[in-house]
Amino acid sequence: MSKALYSAYVLSTPSRERLLGIFPPKYSKLIAHHITVQFGNVTAESIPVKAEVNVIGYADSGDGIEALVVSVDGSSARPDGSLYHITWSLQGDYKPVDSNYIIKKHGFLNLDIPITIDTIPQVVMTK
Repeated sequence: MSKALYSAYVLSTPSRERLLGIFPPKYSKLIAHHITVQFGNVTAESIPVKAEVNVIGYADSGDGIEALVVSVDGSSARPDGSLYHITWSLQGDYKPVDSNYIIKKHGFLNLDIPITIDTIPQVVMTK
């Protein structure tokens, strides 16, 4: 399997720990790592800059994957047309990329009060 680059907002350790206290993982494999901005063809324009990031919603397939929906500088729309999110936990045959599908298919619950989090803009290589 070849490695690929993606640009992302990686959760700071304090923000990750805070969110884990608010949203204990429902499924056995904890992800809770980053918010993808662009996968694959990372260019200078797709490298993220420091932004205001807020958790605004929660999505759960009910059968093996959950995600937190976020806004980046006030918008939840990612450049590729999907929504910014953090894959939170999963199990079974689900992969982190499946968060896009479950959010689109099942929607998400809006939080009454957004949760501001700290992130670190990065370019990351897949494992």
